[in-house]
Amino acid sequence: MSDNIEDLYRDAGSVTVRDSNPGRDCRRLTGRVAVLTGAARGIGFATAIRLTAEGARVWITDRDEAALATAAQAAEQAGLPLQTRRMDAGDTEDVQTGIAAIVAAASGIDILVNNAGGSLHTPYRFGEVGDGDWQRVMDLNVMGAVRASRAAVGTLAARGHGRIINFGSKAGRFGSLFAGPSYSAAKGAVAALTRQLAMEYGPQGITVNCICPGVVMTERSRGLWESRRTQEERNKALQDIPLRRYAEAEDIAAVVAFLASDDAAFITGVTLDVNGGQAMA
Repeated sequence: MSDNIEDLYRDAGSVTVRDSNPGRDCRRLTGRVAVLTGAARGIGFATAIRLTAEGARVWITDRDEAALATAAQAAEQAGLPLQTRRMDAGDTEDVQTGIAAIVAAASGIDILVNNAGGSLHTPYRFGEVGDGDWQRVMDLNVMGAVRASRAAVGTLAARGHGRIINFGSKAGRFGSLFAGPSYSAAKGAVAALTRQLAMEYGPQGITVNCICPGVVMTERSRGLWESRRTQEERNKALQDIPLRRYAEAEDIAAVVAFLASDDAAFITGVTLDVNGGQAMA
């Protein structure tokens, strides 16, 4: 494995990382198979690297073939056995076909990370958000998780120790300073979906949890943050975070790795805030 995973993050995700060797000495996921949606860059790609570093066989899926190719090349150069598959989280048939193909290739799935999502740059003000905006954001964030979970739950149950990890957001818990009402509502729905699935599939050995990050300075988030809030507002928001920094992609990836591992075997139905203390419940 490369001793400089920091370069790998930067090449494929435009993400700054603190620790150049996340998960290097921790192999909690050896022998497990993980699938991530919308994971060719940013938090998803950082998570894929972390899970791979911990011993999992990882497939990243994304509808952006160019981004997948870049991610695969970066992983190969770093000596990480990352697999890729083009899959559109917004297309039910494509998700079913894609998950089935991965199940066949890997003889099953242990971990599903529903990472595909985003605000799609829809308007921030409620009165400016049209029906089409609502439909697109809800479909990507909520139905994207539904489609992938529905396609994977059978093989997860067959393993008897499945993990589904959904991505909510601080926006869905406490509102957003820049992403808008459709995104906040969608992420709130993802958290509710998480609890329902945890209750239904717990008897089959599947845990289902939801991670709610605060602001993570990926390239996409930085652009929205800077365009929708003044420098003064951004400075105040940073001062409102007790840890006095924004999240980095590997902060979130580490939480995913924990929830995917046997260390979290008795945790399910949880909505976990990862925001540096910016909002507390």
